[in-house]
Amino acid sequence: MFDLSKIVRPNILALKPYSSARDEFKGTATAYLDANENPYGMFNRYPDPQQKQLKEALSKLKNVPQENIFVGNGSDEAIDLCYRIFCEPGKDSALTFTPTYGMYSVSADINNVTLVELPLDKNFQIDVDKTLPLFKRENLKLVFICSPNNPTGNSIDAIETILKNFDGIVVVDEAYIDFSASASLLEKLELYPNLVVLQTFSKAWGLAAARVGLAYASAEIISYFNKVKPPYNVSRLNYTVALAAISQPELFENQKNKLLAEREKMVHSLQKLNVVKKVYPSDANFLLVEVTDADGIYNSLVQKGIILRNRNNVVPDCLRITIGSAEENDLLLTALNELP
Repeated sequence: MFDLSKIVRPNILALKPYSSARDEFKGTATAYLDANENPYGMFNRYPDPQQKQLKEALSKLKNVPQENIFVGNGSDEAIDLCYRIFCEPGKDSALTFTPTYGMYSVSADINNVTLVELPLDKNFQIDVDKTLPLFKRENLKLVFICSPNNPTGNSIDAIETILKNFDGIVVVDEAYIDFSASASLLEKLELYPNLVVLQTFSKAWGLAAARVGLAYASAEIISYFNKVKPPYNVSRLNYTVALAAISQPELFENQKNKLLAEREKMVHSLQKLNVVKKVYPSDANFLLVEVTDADGIYNSLVQKGIILRNRNNVVPDCLRITIGSAEENDLLLTALNELP
């Protein structure tokens, strides 16, 4: 039987959260004189600390109850909260599989939590035989899995095996799930009480500047996220933009389909270039590409005003290419074709 109280830090279990003015009064009033706000200005009132309207819309969109949804200042806030809620600094540890998203490591360092980094196999998949023995490690509280993975672009196969065999919290980062043919693990939330699924408005929804990230989990886990987060962690401007995006599903699908079509075009076009050795399969809005000289090609493209992500220090000889507009992609292909 999964017991969350054995995983949450004792001080978090005992924490009395800050109660804001908007937490204490939730109705509609004629005069708001409770929160020390300036009575003048367009954005003078504090936002809803629980983002109820956005959660209601997300609940309908994702078929997930509102109590299972957390809205954060980007997914990075949710990653940080996982460390702060579940890991005692200087004592507990977490596990992830590399190469992967760098904020798992940065957040671990900030919170003084040891992060065990197990390399993915040659197909960028989890080596289950090497992973399961690590679950016996004392004080291992968290596992982070990015799927589709960044920077490799592939979906991870063994996630349910991890969920079934680990007694701690498994965080599955689905920032790129909208570009994948694989199903989201949201449909597995009721099956796995130790599962946290991260998603974002930054990628397929095109709202990277708004910084709206999402965590889906059991109501009990979400209650701790809400307990530990700052009172007004997402601005009204930001979650209003997210609400507007949800209200335009046809625009979302149109833009996503354009990107998927461009991804396929880029795969075929890149494979024809002399400087390209391999284009890895991708379920994301980017391609990991092995080239003849990653550093040299990257620097040459910078001189032309074309910026890729040089991943040579993470995956040897590889560049990560975000799928841009048709015009941007053609510009890149032309520049690569002109390289000596």
